[in-house]
Amino acid sequence: MTHPEFDTLSVRAGTRRSQFNEHSEALYLTSSFVFDSAAQAAARFSGEEEGNVYARFSNPTVTMMQDRLAALECGEACVATSSGMSAILSLVMATLQAGDHIVASQGLFGATQQLFNNILTRFGIETTLVPATDLDAYRAAVRPRTRLFFVETPSNPLTEIVDIAAVAEIAKSAGAIFAVDNCFCTPALQKPLLLGADVVVHSATKYLDGQGRVLGGAVVGGKPVLDEVFKFLRTAGPCISPFNAWVILKGLETLRIRMEAQSASALELARWLERQPGVGRVFYPGLASHPQHALAMRQQTSGGAIVSFEVKGGREQAWRVVDATRMISITANLGDTRTTITHPASTTHGRISAEARALAGIGEGLLRVAVGLEAVEDIKADLATGLA
Repeated sequence: MTHPEFDTLSVRAGTRRSQFNEHSEALYLTSSFVFDSAAQAAARFSGEEEGNVYARFSNPTVTMMQDRLAALECGEACVATSSGMSAILSLVMATLQAGDHIVASQGLFGATQQLFNNILTRFGIETTLVPATDLDAYRAAVRPRTRLFFVETPSNPLTEIVDIAAVAEIAKSAGAIFAVDNCFCTPALQKPLLLGADVVVHSATKYLDGQGRVLGGAVVGGKPVLDEVFKFLRTAGPCISPFNAWVILKGLETLRIRMEAQSASALELARWLERQPGVGRVFYPGLASHPQHALAMRQQTSGGAIVSFEVKGGREQAWRVVDATRMISITANLGDTRTTITHPASTTHGRISAEARALAGIGEGLLRVAVGLEAVEDIKADLATGLA
């Protein structure tokens, strides 16, 4: 048999059946597992024998989710975590130590910036933020102790596109691990590991689940790095619950279908927003007006489902647009089948400094819409009220 296609992997990869031969993947709600003998228990704990030990680091449902996501991302291994932020923390704690240095793109999610700039510094790990699209800035930021390059592409919320292959070469020359946050695209639209990245991280809470039901995260990549991440998770415990893993496992079944439908609506909405007199600028990689449109179309299969736009009139008018909506959900979450809207400067990026927001290009008039599966005409109509 030839290598299965993406859609087949989405519904079949990683499936293991119990003695009951169930068709849908089983949910194993147990904290621990029983051994046949003291010798087997010792062998399981030492790693001499494969098998489940304790649900903090081994559970059949979690293993199925990990194997399926690794297959979709074309990675050797995956470690699932309790959230997207715990995935990033696990990667950092597993691969870095005091004195090490991170090079990261400026357009990072607010909590990621908080982690890098305010928490890791307490442990002697420093971060240099560089413009996401400036390759010379990545090169100039390298230090003797640079051990990790970390980028989001597309970035949150301005959808800046990082040249993954080019940054991969810079990271390789520096002897550093290169990690890509693939939350916005998912493997349905973009496969960073095939473009040279060493590691992919996910907030599985978003599109991988796809319906806003549970929290989850994941780190995917080569086995040597993932072995270290697993060691950290086994000891520190930022693990995903079996129930959440099961929900995300089922969400993966419809990943490509949802991403393609939501991306198509996002492109139509972005084109409509460009024609609205109350909108100053639209940020969407699928638009020809996007500064990295050509790059996005080379490394992504579509523009994705996130559209950001600047409203004329600053925060006051932006909040009017938000408050005028009747269907769209006012929430900072994204990746849902339901369209959501948020004002990044006062929500997702509200805890970082005004100077950091300015460097990232996040103005007071900026709004971010995560397009869902509603009829796009209804999404337009809901935004039109506030834009009028």
